[in-house]
Amino acid sequence: MQGVSSLKLIINGDAIEIPDSVKTVSELLVHFQLDQKVVIVEKNKEILQKEDHVAENVQDGDQFELVHFVGGG
Repeated sequence: MQGVSSLKLIINGDAIEIPDSVKTVSELLVHFQLDQKVVIVEKNKEILQKEDHVAENVQDGDQFELVHFVGGG
């Protein structure tokens, strides 16, 4: 039997697997290269404050909405 090597998350309505090395919301944003952008994070229908991203854990089955702003016209 193999150990768990990925987490199954729902992100913006899509089922996505990410490495289980991603432990926090902050690391999740780094994984998606969103850590340098203004991002609104909703986890399991609760909006997270930016200062909580470092301590908030990511667990298998969590649902996220990641909203970031894109420039352009």
